[in-house]
Amino acid sequence: MQTGYVTTPFGRRPAKLALVKGQLAVAASTPGTRVDKWKVFRDVCETREHFGLQDRALAVLDALLTFYPDQLLDAESGLIVFPSNAQLSVRAHGITESTLRRQLAALTDAGLIQRRDSPNGKRYAHRGRDGEIEQAYGFDLSPLLARSAELALLAQDVAAERTRFRRAKEALTICRRDVRKLITAAVEEGAAGNWGHVEMLYSEILVRHPRYPNRNQVEATLDEMGLLRAEVLNILEMQPNTENMIGNAIPNDRHIQNSKTESINEFEPSSEKKRGRNVDEKPHAKSADSAERKTKVDQGKAFPLGLVLRACPQVADYGPGGRVTHWRELMTAAVVVRSMLGVSPSAYEEACIAMGPENAAVAMACILERSNLINSAGGYLRDLTKRWQRGEFSLGPMLMSLLKANGESARHAS
Repeated sequence: MQTGYVTTPFGRRPAKLALVKGQLAVAASTPGTRVDKWKVFRDVCETREHFGLQDRALAVLDALLTFYPDQLLDAESGLIVFPSNAQLSVRAHGITESTLRRQLAALTDAGLIQRRDSPNGKRYAHRGRDGEIEQAYGFDLSPLLARSAELALLAQDVAAERTRFRRAKEALTICRRDVRKLITAAVEEGAAGNWGHVEMLYSEILVRHPRYPNRNQVEATLDEMGLLRAEVLNILEMQPNTENMIGNAIPNDRHIQNSKTESINEFEPSSEKKRGRNVDEKPHAKSADSAERKTKVDQGKAFPLGLVLRACPQVADYGPGGRVTHWRELMTAAVVVRSMLGVSPSAYEEACIAMGPENAAVAMACILERSNLINSAGGYLRDLTKRWQRGEFSLGPMLMSLLKANGESARHAS
C-alpha cells in the first residue's frame, strides 16, 4: 500500500507549501520504526497547548486511533484509516459534524495527521483477493509515527515547565506568608521600624501580581517578595531587645480593640483644663507640648474600627474579598484606594510616618468618602500630614462629620 507520497487535497481546500513539506518529511522518515500508538497519544495530550488544540481535537484523534487495528504504529502495515464522519462522531463521544470537521482541520494544520483524499473525496479502501488493503483513502497517521521522538521530547519539556511553574507558585506562597506574618508579629510586638511603609510595599506587590499569571510573572513577583522578606528580616535582626518586646505591654496597647470606646473628646481636647495643663506655662512651651501630646495620643491609640467603617463605608469595597474585618485589611484597602485616587507612594509614606499606619489608613478612608469634593487627593493628604505634624489636625472631627453626613448620631460613635 502506498503511504509515502505527496498528494493535494480534494475540492476547494487549497494546497499549501507547508502541507507539501510535511508530507515530504513523513516520506523521508526512517523506515522500520514502531511506536505504541497510545504512548504517542499521551504525548500529544501533554503538548496540546503547544499545538493550540482543544480537548475535542484530542477526542477526535483518540477516535481515529481506535480505527487503527494494531497496538503499534508501523508503516509496513499501512497507517491510513478511513472511517465515515458518522462513525467518527460516535467514537468521539457524539460531537456534531461541524465540530468534527473543525477539529480534523486543526489536527491536520498541527501536522499530526494528513489527508489522503480519493478522486471524489470519499474515504474507502481497495482490497485484493486475499482481503488485504492495497490502496486506502482517508486520514494518514504517519506523522504521529514520524514525529514520535519529537513529541516525546516536547512532552518532557512541558512536564518540566509545569513542575517549575508549580514550584515557583509554592515558593511565592511561602514567601508571601513569611512576609505577612513577620509584619504582623513586628507590629503587634512593637518592634521599631517603619512598618507602615513595609505594609505599603507588600500590598503594592500583591496589587501588581496578575490574577492568572504565567511562570515568568510568578517568578518576578517572587523576586520582589523575596527582597522585601530579606529587608524585613534585616530590620528585625537589628532590633536591640527583641526578647523584651512581648513582655512590654505599652507598645502593644495601641493594637487592642476596646469594645467600650472612649469619647471622641479624648482625641480632641478642647481646653487646657481638660488636658490637665498648667495655665502658667509659657505659650510656646504649651503649644509644642500640646502638639506632641496630641500626636502621641492619636498615634498611640487608633480609633475603633467599627466607628471608622460606619463613617467611611466605601472603603470596605476595596478590602480583600470586598470587606474589611480588621485593621490589617483596612490598611490593605487604603493602599488600593491610594493608587485609585492617584496619591503618590511618597505622600502616603509621609502620612504613615507622621500619623502611624492605622491613622494614615483612616485618613485615606475619609478622603475616599469626600473624593467628589477634593480636586487633588494627594495634595489634600500632604496638607493633612503637615497640619498633623504641627498639631493642628486630628481625625476625630472628620470622622464625626462623616458620621453625621451618613445619618448616624454622635452617640453611636462613642
